[in-house]
Amino acid sequence: MNRIQIQTEPFDVTAIQNELRMNNPSVGAVVTFLGLMRDMNEGDRVSTMYLEHYPGMTEKALQEILDEADRRWDLLGVRVVHRVGELMPTDAIVLVAVASTHRGEAFRACEFVIDFLKTRAPFWKKERTGDGDRWVNARHSDSDAEKRWE
Repeated sequence: MNRIQIQTEPFDVTAIQNELRMNNPSVGAVVTFLGLMRDMNEGDRVSTMYLEHYPGMTEKALQEILDEADRRWDLLGVRVVHRVGELMPTDAIVLVAVASTHRGEAFRACEFVIDFLKTRAPFWKKERTGDGDRWVNARHSDSDAEKRWE
């Protein structure tokens, strides 16, 4: 099973959770984070968003994040699915799913992966608002979240 997928098409959260379980009786928890596109950002209504990435570099950065999560916690499986291309409000953008024997490790690893994905994976977002298109800048809150793991 491929641990990282970058794709334009929607994904099936339940199918990915089931793949992580794979009838493995050692799996005691599967924790997922599902990131969705909002229709508002920085006080402005957003009609669409276009996500770009750097093929090869993005997957490498994500793999490094997953490798670090594997070193920190006893995980039985991790999946990251991230969409690129044009997205509409309510569309699923990113899924992080983590399987472990115990819920605590699964929760911490899932949070770790999304925190680092937000700061280290090369994705770029362009939003369409009533005032035109704009690139989305990195958020200080994302950098602060990453620092918690040092």
